[in-house]
Amino acid sequence: MLDDIIQENLRIILESIVLIENRFSKINSADDLVSSADGILILDAIAMRLQVVGELLKKINKIDNLLLESYPEIEWDKIMRLRDIVSHHYEKVDHEIIFDICKNHIPRLNSTIHEIIAKESSQNLDNPV
Repeated sequence: MLDDIIQENLRIILESIVLIENRFSKINSADDLVSSADGILILDAIAMRLQVVGELLKKINKIDNLLLESYPEIEWDKIMRLRDIVSHHYEKVDHEIIFDICKNHIPRLNSTIHEIIAKESSQNLDNPV
């Protein structure tokens, strides 16, 4: 059963994922993120949204530290650590890593967040209070 704060955080994570996917759709290579002012703007915008995702996952994990463990296909700790890097050491953000995250990990994260919402919501229906 998801509490209201977790549900809201998951909804905002999905909104951030959609924004990341939309912004990333204009990118064909890692160098596109640093080869022009528009690319750098996209990199900054994506990094900010990745920071939001990491922050919200930290909050979810603080409320229910078992929820994310039930979905081991995602490296939750890495997402939360990326949030710390973006927040406190932005100069160390590597555009090639951001490209890899967007291309290879964001689609899986999107699917998993949808799965969490669907599974946990159906459990709520199966076990009404």
